[in-house]
Amino acid sequence: MVRFVMRFLAVLMLCSAVQAQQYPSKPVRLIIPFPPGGSNDVVGRMLAQQLSAPLGQQVVIDNRAGAGSIVGTDAAAKSAADGYTLLLVSIAYAFAPAMYASVPYDPAKAFAPVGIVGSGPVVLTVHPSVQATTVKELIALAQKKPGGLKLASAGIGSFQHLAGELFRLQGNVQFLHVPYKGGGPAMADTIGGHTEVMMGSLIQTIPHIRSGKLRALGVSGAKRSPALPDVPTIAEVALPNYDATNWWGVVTPTGTPQPVIDRLHREISTVTGSPETRKRLEAEGAEAVTMTPAEFGKFIQVESAKWSRVVKEAGIKGE
Repeated sequence: MVRFVMRFLAVLMLCSAVQAQQYPSKPVRLIIPFPPGGSNDVVGRMLAQQLSAPLGQQVVIDNRAGAGSIVGTDAAAKSAADGYTLLLVSIAYAFAPAMYASVPYDPAKAFAPVGIVGSGPVVLTVHPSVQATTVKELIALAQKKPGGLKLASAGIGSFQHLAGELFRLQGNVQFLHVPYKGGGPAMADTIGGHTEVMMGSLIQTIPHIRSGKLRALGVSGAKRSPALPDVPTIAEVALPNYDATNWWGVVTPTGTPQPVIDRLHREISTVTGSPETRKRLEAEGAEAVTMTPAEFGKFIQVESAKWSRVVKEAGIKGE
């Protein structure tokens, strides 16, 4: 019996190795659980384009938007675990399950981590009419007028919303949250003075900071952004524990052969290490990041715990 089990395991290992050597023999699908145009779509398409050549097969984009990324994530979870369906994940992957009473997949077991691609902060901005030129001054102003300042976001459960809620919780302030259907309308109303405060992506916000239409107070990451070197982090000037950074990576359905995951990780790491990728991410106000699959898995666990607490403390419910 023992000899039979050992032979069976050896056959499985051999089959897995052969499968990895032949992989990929057809196009690979990358599901992006958001609509075209946002940061997830930009990063996903960049990755797909640069992965196609080293893999020797086209990486095809499949936008599956809905329910704050739940629809696309569920589609990926139900796909075959053969390496031909990948899922682009972001910070929404960490907090989306906490926003809904139930999700159709087990977020802790449905996927195997492959690798991270990059990360990027948002920038805390105010309309020039707001009498605050620093983060501390904004906190003081908001504490004097609870709910008197309107905070625009790209929608309930968006990263902008979550970053704002973390700021609210740590700064002990109250804003009137005004959710929009996307970052564009939220930005337009903040520039117009209809809302006073916004945490927007760097690529979206920098032109308006430079033109004087918005005033930058702080970036949300753990370190200053090269795109805005003179703007301090929120942590260094006001809230020492504040860190709200978006990130993007790739996972695949659990059960995907390890040699296939190793191949994908190797190619993704090569892509993120290339000067072209670094330049393109910098244009988005982000930076390339590399982690092993195990490191990325632990990172997701930490992020999920952190943002689930924020969702629960803020009482955020998915629409």
